Amino acid sequence: MLKVDIDTKMKFMHGFSHKTRIQILECIKENEKTVSQIVEDIKGNQSNISQHLACLKGCGLIVGRQDGKYVYYRVRNQLVRDLLTMFDVVLEDVQNDIASCKSHID
Repeated sequence: MLKVDIDTKMKFMHGFSHKTRIQILECIKENEKTVSQIVEDIKGNQSNISQHLACLKGCGLIVGRQDGKYVYYRVRNQLVRDLLTMFDVVLEDVQNDIASCKSHID
């Protein structure tokens, strides 16, 4: 079994711990997009989206490709897309428990 440092694992999981970052990941899950396209799709503001893109890139979840004056962002690879899909599969099974969890803080 792979041995991964727990601190590194937590930094990786941090990429998934904010609503805007999840929205961005879902937005670019299938197709690469520019910041402007992401802002339009998720109805955010450019500065905030750019900060979250930097976090996602730092966590290794997305990559950027420069094309002229635009940077196109996409999910890093199929493994990350599969992980996003797996979240949905697991959540379908446990969503009622999560909704009623008294320990969950928004």
